[in-house]
Amino acid sequence: MDQGSGGGEASDEKLAHFQSLTGMEDMAVCTRILERHGWDLDSAVTAAVSDDSHSHARENSRQNLQPQRLSPSGDEDMLVDHQPRPGPIPPGNDAAATNSGNLVWKIVTLPFSIVRGGLFMVSGAMGLGVWVAGSLLSYSLGALGIGNQQGGGGGGGRLTEARDRFLPVPTAGAVQAIQFIRSFEQEYGSVRPDFQALSFMEALRRSTEGFKFLFVYLHSPEHVDTPAFCQATLCSEPVSQFLSQNFVVWGADVRNTEGFQMFNSLKASTFPFCAVVMASSNQRIALLQQVEGFKSPETLLSLLQRVLEEQGAALVAMRVEDEERRRNRQLREEQDAAYQAALLADQERERKRVEEAERVAREAAESERQMREKELAAQRAAQVAAEKQAAMEKLRKEKALALGAEPERGPQVTQVLVRFPNGERKERRFSCTSAVQCVYDFVDSLGSLGDARYSLVSNFPRKVYGADKLHMSLADAGLHPHASLFVQVDTP
Repeated sequence: MDQGSGGGEASDEKLAHFQSLTGMEDMAVCTRILERHGWDLDSAVTAAVSDDSHSHARENSRQNLQPQRLSPSGDEDMLVDHQPRPGPIPPGNDAAATNSGNLVWKIVTLPFSIVRGGLFMVSGAMGLGVWVAGSLLSYSLGALGIGNQQGGGGGGGRLTEARDRFLPVPTAGAVQAIQFIRSFEQEYGSVRPDFQALSFMEALRRSTEGFKFLFVYLHSPEHVDTPAFCQATLCSEPVSQFLSQNFVVWGADVRNTEGFQMFNSLKASTFPFCAVVMASSNQRIALLQQVEGFKSPETLLSLLQRVLEEQGAALVAMRVEDEERRRNRQLREEQDAAYQAALLADQERERKRVEEAERVAREAAESERQMREKELAAQRAAQVAAEKQAAMEKLRKEKALALGAEPERGPQVTQVLVRFPNGERKERRFSCTSAVQCVYDFVDSLGSLGDARYSLVSNFPRKVYGADKLHMSLADAGLHPHASLFVQVDTP
């Protein structure tokens, strides 16, 4: 890779940024383009965009009007459902533009990154390196009026309004829009359409909320017709006023991310490129009219006026529907408020009635409780004692049953004598392989100790057969062939 571009790391960052802007995946091709332009990112992107626009024109002439899948941004496929429409109007053919047939209708599904806005695009741009983040931060801080406060520039009022609207953190699309407005005013002056300092989706949302169509202008500074179109048509007083009064206007430089993505989504074949769109459903927009190539002010005004005349009914229907929704919502809110007031009054009356009834009931219950308390306590004590006795008896029987029959005397049989604290003695034979636990079960099955906790202890030598020896066999515990144990009751 060319080391003259500022080092391997900077070259990798420029290559990644170039791929994200152009949507080109072949790293070798991207590297050759960057090297051909001396690793100048702006020149390389401009050349790629220009080449891409020519390839679109050739591709459109070959393909049938069938749904196509494109991946302009690498985020996800874009589906364009084509409808029969007139082709692009040749530059300079104003008569054909004025007298063309029905308006262009095309449903366009926007790329995922356009829909999600700029928040994730900011995070992604930061990952491209310090030089990208520094450039973006410098432009955005200058546009927002943070940092250097010198200089006014043309159109300061519009930019101040945009800055106030997006503080403290603009989206990446809004930052690009602000940069485009600043650059456009520096080149063509302050007499211009009222471009929105918003991302595309934010501008589309604003047009929907204002019941207006969205006028989209894609700016290619390198195209030969761009200066003449901007100076003579787009920035003329009649066109500028007509657009600002009747449309929400959004513009973008095709060298920037959003501009390039919209260039691909709308399948522009040449510049200058203008389009009139409106929101459809989900991630879709309806393309009502597109204008490609140089147009005179009169021709452009005629096309825009025709859009308003033929498609204005849709806006009227939207406005009527919105007003109907507002009226219905207001009526529901008034009905809900009246219902809530009546409900609160009923609840207050019910609360007072319940409180009085509860007070009387509490007094009666307290008197009854005091009378029954002793009786219930006695009953509970008797029940607990009975349950405890029943549980002990059940356990005793279960352990006696688990012991099984006492084995006959023999070499594999252990004779165990158990002495109780009251002097009572009990003797039983066990298999020498039986566990020490079996001796405990034998003592428990007699029921002499109740629920007392105890241990079995031998005297000579003194040895306690506690929990750690319960699973040992009598032989392993040293109790075979005979043993004498006494019961030691544990103190609480």
